[in-house]
Amino acid sequence: MNRSSALLLAFVFLSGCQAMAPVSSDGTPPTEDSTPAPEKPKVYSSFSEETVFSLLSAELAGQRNRFDIALDNYVTQAINTQDPGVSERAFRIAEYLGADQAALDTALIWAKNAPDDLEAQRAAAVQLARAGRYDDSMVYMEKVLLGKGDTHFDFLALSAADTDQDTRNGLMKSFDRLLQRHPNNGQLIFGKALLMQQDGDAKGALTLLEDNPPDEGEIAPILLRARLLQTLNRGDEALPLLQKSIKKYPDDKRLRLTYARMLVEQDRMDDAKVEFSSLVQQYPEDDELRYSLALVCLEAKAWDEAKGYLEDLIARESHVDSAHLNLGRIAEERNDPQGALIEYAQVGPGNDYLPAQLRQADILMNNGKTAEAQSKLLAERDAQPDYAIQLYLIEAETLSANNQGDKAWGVLQKALLQYPDDLNLLYTRAMLAEKRNDLAQMEKDLRLIIKRDPDNAMALNALGYTLSDRTTRYEEAKALIEHAHQLNPEDPAVLDSLGWVNFRLGNLDEAERLLRQALERFPDQEVAAHLGEVLWANGKQREAKQIWGKFLKDQPDSPTLRGTIKRLTGSETL
Repeated sequence: MNRSSALLLAFVFLSGCQAMAPVSSDGTPPTEDSTPAPEKPKVYSSFSEETVFSLLSAELAGQRNRFDIALDNYVTQAINTQDPGVSERAFRIAEYLGADQAALDTALIWAKNAPDDLEAQRAAAVQLARAGRYDDSMVYMEKVLLGKGDTHFDFLALSAADTDQDTRNGLMKSFDRLLQRHPNNGQLIFGKALLMQQDGDAKGALTLLEDNPPDEGEIAPILLRARLLQTLNRGDEALPLLQKSIKKYPDDKRLRLTYARMLVEQDRMDDAKVEFSSLVQQYPEDDELRYSLALVCLEAKAWDEAKGYLEDLIARESHVDSAHLNLGRIAEERNDPQGALIEYAQVGPGNDYLPAQLRQADILMNNGKTAEAQSKLLAERDAQPDYAIQLYLIEAETLSANNQGDKAWGVLQKALLQYPDDLNLLYTRAMLAEKRNDLAQMEKDLRLIIKRDPDNAMALNALGYTLSDRTTRYEEAKALIEHAHQLNPEDPAVLDSLGWVNFRLGNLDEAERLLRQALERFPDQEVAAHLGEVLWANGKQREAKQIWGKFLKDQPDSPTLRGTIKRLTGSETL
């Protein structure tokens, strides 16, 4: 090929007549048999021969799946030429490849050299937000706003969710500055409401949205308002809001899906089933909806309907592992352990694999087939070595739950010979040692975990609680639990431990305060037993009995509750 032919071919590439196959305008690869929609023509500057050949090489590299070369060439030429078309192309490739720094750099070049292109300004704003440069991002977003374009203020607010408080405060100030200049802009109002929600100010965010009704066709503020009502325990107001909005926008999938999910949250399973059924009929290709409907049927104990939808999913080769897992659960509900085992055995590696292994082991052991269960788990460890530690844990915990503590201990000893540094195995052995009244081994394992991971709140709390409950080393226990509390101040298990050690130290009022918090966050029979005992010691016997009685209704055979009541009242009944 002579040079003039090569140049001609290069211009064919650059004119947009032939694009890099794996990269579409929205950053997703087209299917093999799809015909890409024609892109709007790009306008390029006059280039030097060096630039033309660099871009030609980039396109050819892209066709050969050497996207690294394509990206490198395009980024280099975007910097050298400052051409909007080249920089946009470079940005699209970088975005598709997840090359964050290259995407940011090329988006800024594109926006700088195409000041009237709202898409370029928006791309720069989004990339700056992803990089945490929120103030700079807002400058570009305001350009989009002034150009009457669709901004991404919601993305800006959502991207700040995982940042520190100072960053969110700075972004809030930026929103407020823009709102002073554009007080009625619905996108700004929505973005600020999202930020307020992230900061825990659900009431303020709701007030802001209610004082500024959304523009016609704006759905996102309605959805946020419904979520805020639910957060504020005003779900009875959220459902009518969604119903009214659905009547106005009957074809909006987001509204109907949110309504259906909120019915589930409010435990209105029959109504939720009707809504999800309607959605599946309207969107028959949406297997996420079909799977949601199956789960709703499971919650409603409509086993036949759930089974039908799950089998449909398997036939459609969608959510196959989850479908088999839930079919196994249905079989268990119908007292068909053999059918359950068949379904669980078909769950492959992935999110549902370990739950399926756990259920198989438990079914086999419950039916006196411990040797078969252990043999199966051994085979699974050989077949799936990446899951070996978790499978050891399943074996040990299932044996322990089925009153075979000695075998569980042997499994853990074997596992720790193979994986001596695994903290989960050490923790599990520590808990089993406590059940065996081997407090020295328990403490040794937990101390080793804490030595290797000083901020392991679970180990700190476990050791602190056991020392407070089973020994008189109360001050030492309190120091351990307080460390765990600093790490996880809202954890109800830690609050329970901290309340219990304060009780042991005679700090009854502080113990009562902490245990009330723990019980509110986690209504559990053991926490209820602890709070009742503290109330009893604090002269509040009537309230103690009320709390115990409430939990005995749900767990009448609780050994913890029965033991506490008998020890303090002399009788197992109230």
